[in-house]
Formats: sequence, structure tokens, C-alpha cells
Amino acid sequence: MSDPFPLPPASPEEARLDRHQLERLDALIARHVAEGRYPGAEIAIARHGKLVHWRHFGHDRRDPARLAGPETLWLLFSNTKVLTMAALWRLIEAGEVSINDRVADYLPEFAARGKGEITLFEVATHQAGFPSASVSREAWADHARMRAEVADFSLEWTPGSRVHYHGQSAHLVIAMVIEAVTGEDYRRVIAERVIAPLGLGGELFVGVPPQTQARCADIYGPEGVPIPGENTPEFRAAGLPGSGAYGSARAMAAFYQMLLYGGRLNGVRLLSPRLIAFVTRDFTGERVDEGMAGIPMHRGLGPHSRGLGPRIRGLGSLAHPLTFGHGGVGTSYCWGDPESGVSMAYVTNFLAPEPWHSSRLDRISNLVHAAID
Repeated sequence: MSDPFPLPPASPEEARLDRHQLERLDALIARHVAEGRYPGAEIAIARHGKLVHWRHFGHDRRDPARLAGPETLWLLFSNTKVLTMAALWRLIEAGEVSINDRVADYLPEFAARGKGEITLFEVATHQAGFPSASVSREAWADHARMRAEVADFSLEWTPGSRVHYHGQSAHLVIAMVIEAVTGEDYRRVIAERVIAPLGLGGELFVGVPPQTQARCADIYGPEGVPIPGENTPEFRAAGLPGSGAYGSARAMAAFYQMLLYGGRLNGVRLLSPRLIAFVTRDFTGERVDEGMAGIPMHRGLGPHSRGLGPRIRGLGSLAHPLTFGHGGVGTSYCWGDPESGVSMAYVTNFLAPEPWHSSRLDRISNLVHAAID
């Protein structure tokens, strides 16, 4: 974290955000920690290329000596998906991939079990037909095995016929395509082509190196409930493409600032405005996502958007319809609002149960939306 952070600081008044609303936001998160809802949390809010609000709460591990702070790296769970997709976006802009290509064009063995016609578009919009698939623990560090296991995924329903969140499987496929196209480990591609150019290499990792893992927050959950993440060196190093990134809230707020401002951050152009307009488009409309409590998710090619309906997950009911983002199971949400230029990232280290999780996300995001002048 020795390099200057790409977002310079600004006061709420300079950014035209209501300070009293931000104080209410901090008070709500502090109350959650005091009530034992989660050990720790971090929130960051940015606007117009400036970091306006960055706060840490509680502990990053259940250890009184481990206060959450600027060095903490939080498990981002499915916020990882947008980072993995960003590597694919770069390949699309380089002319190496088309979103309408078949997966089997790059992974010929993927055609097994009736999957030969599935496109990258269907995978990215959670319509591919294998939402329950995943890979073995042994494949985390053996990507030849990972590719073989991905190729062996079995269909659960006809591709394109339903929208159903693919929690692990979709981005495992995307990762293997990235490796087939580049000839490199997908984690390295994400690091070198997405994270490093933005100046976020000290705070955002898809695959945490051993010398950095001491900064990682532990993840917890309700007693007896399986957690899709481990507090182990193997899990942190694996950098699973749909759920394994670690980072800070301010790094994710900065990433979304880049998306809000035409693909540029701190003078660096990562993506084109047209690419961003394309991948944040609502491709699934009012079709219900059967893996998300039966509500429409307005899927783009990575993030999802708010839309116009009464219910939405994570982005806040008060959000502008074009607000887009993604969340992490039971823990977090990150989003950007193109109407106001505000981005927000909120991360915690406890897998909170429903319906409390979704209810608190709505309150957290709405407090930010209400602060926008």
C-alpha cells in the first residue's frame, strides 16, 4: 500500500454528499457491530474521482488485538465475479473474444454432455443451465484439473430457457476461457490487466500471495451453517473466480469509479465507454432469477442493475434505475450510480442470514442514496 491511492480525498461538502446522512450510516454499522451482528466491517464512498468516506468498524478476526483498519483485506465473495468479467471485457476490446462465441470454441472438450452450443453470453447472464456445478478442492491449485472438471459440468436444464444464478460455475467457465485465450493463469491476467493498471495492486487480490495473507480478515457465519469460504492459506491463494477475491472497500469503490467515468481512473484508460455501456446493460429484464428469491435481477455481463421494479437486491430501493453492482453472499455489496457519479462498497466478515441480510443492505444503500445532493 505504499503507492498513492488513485482516488484523492474530498470532504462530503466538496462532493455534495450530506454529512448528517453519512453519520447516520456510520451509526447504523457501529450498532450492528455492537449488537454482535458481525465482528467487523468497512465502508467506502466515492464521487467524481474522489474518496469521500472511508470507515472501519470492529475487528477483522475474533481477536481483541485485531482491529479492522486500512490494511485489512476482506473476502469479497461474489463481488469477485465483476473482477473476473473485467478480464474478459479486456479480451473483448482486444478483439480476442466475442461475447457471442461458444465456450467450446475455446474449450473444445466443454461440448461434452450437450453443452456445445452454450455461448459466453449465456454463461455471463446466468442462463447456461448448470447453476449447481462446481469444482473439487483439489482443482484450486491444479488448473489442468480445473479445466477438465469444468468441461465435465452437466446440464440441469436447457441453456437459455431460465435465469438462475450460477454461484460458482459460470465464472469457473469464464476463467478457463481466459486461460485458453491468453495461455496464462486467470489470476495473473486479472492482476496484470485489470487491477495493477488501476493502481489497486496493494489492496485487491484474486489469489492472495503468502506474504500478504496475514492481512486477510477471517470469515464467520451462524453456528452450524456451511460457509462458502475458508480461513485457510489454500483458499486465500486459490482466488476462485466467482467468490475468492480479497480486497478493501475503498479499492472496490475506486473500481466502480472507473466504470462510472468511461473506463478511466486517475488518468489511466482501462476500458472504453461503449464497452461499459454494453456490459452494464439490462439483458434479462423482468425475467425472474430463480436463484435469487424469485425476483428479477436485471443481469448485465458482470454487474446487475436496479431497474424499475419495487424489489431489488443490494443496490437499494432508492437507487437510480441505472445503478449497477454486485454483492457477496451474506456479507457485502458494491455499486456505482451513473446518474450521480457515486460509488459505494460495504464489506463485512460474517455471513448474515436472510431476511436480515437483504433488509440491512437496503438500509445501508438507501442511506447513501439519500445523502446524494
